[in-house]
Amino acid sequence: MVCTGNICRSPTAHGMLRHSLQQAGLHEVVHVDSAGTHGYHVGEPPDPRSIDTARRNGVDIAMQRARKLAPEDFDRFDLILAMDQGHLEILQRLCPPERRQHLKLYLDYVPRFGRDVPDPYYGGPTGFDTVWRICTAVTAELMQEISERIARDQNRPVVSGK
Repeated sequence: MVCTGNICRSPTAHGMLRHSLQQAGLHEVVHVDSAGTHGYHVGEPPDPRSIDTARRNGVDIAMQRARKLAPEDFDRFDLILAMDQGHLEILQRLCPPERRQHLKLYLDYVPRFGRDVPDPYYGGPTGFDTVWRICTAVTAELMQEISERIARDQNRPVVSGK
């Protein structure tokens, strides 16, 4: 998951997916991380409003620390999700051509929300609740895709959560 500073949108998405993977017993099979396109907040925890929103919804993201996207991330991850079109454009410029098929917009999974996850940083608490709602919808779709991929790789039937 990639956003600008890795303190609002991407750590929320990262924490929610990690939590869902833990609940499904898949946390040792799937590695999730988040990063920023810029190093503004490297080493800092998520925005307190992101932490509070996640905590109110039963997810702890307080232990996460912001980091900047690293060149090796393009080889390390099978899927890199950009929180908005601007992030995707940056990722496409930085990514080796042979790895670009691993880049997607986060909201490609739930296009009814538009193309970009809105940045809540300069707004009030409702923006963080909006990001949470979006991440909830995308995480459900990601979990379905992950379950199907694991089942396909292990030749097992998938039990849908829908």
